[in-house]
Amino acid sequence: MTVADLMEDRVALDGVLLKCNRNPDKARNDSDCLNARIAIERLAQRVDPAVEAKRVEEFERSRDQLRATEQKKKQDQESKTKVDAYHLPVIPVEPTPAPKDPQSPTVSQTKP
Repeated sequence: MTVADLMEDRVALDGVLLKCNRNPDKARNDSDCLNARIAIERLAQRVDPAVEAKRVEEFERSRDQLRATEQKKKQDQESKTKVDAYHLPVIPVEPTPAPKDPQSPTVSQTKP
């Protein structure tokens, strides 16, 4: 049987595969077993465009939902850790005391 024949007749394909699986040593060289394997691979590659489009659409929808959830979590986390400098309490800062030793040199009194 040819690959095209096996692809069209699924019952025959199942029968050939069953025969090949019972005797794996003979199946390696048998043309029917080789054709059955090729037919299975080709059938697996065939995908209904409507089913594929629906799968892609569902994937995109779930990915968008996941992104929205992650974005919301990120915004919630940022709002908890974000500090608004305009609403912080004012803490008075005391100036540093001047040096008490009149002999200590300052920047303006040093000679190069």
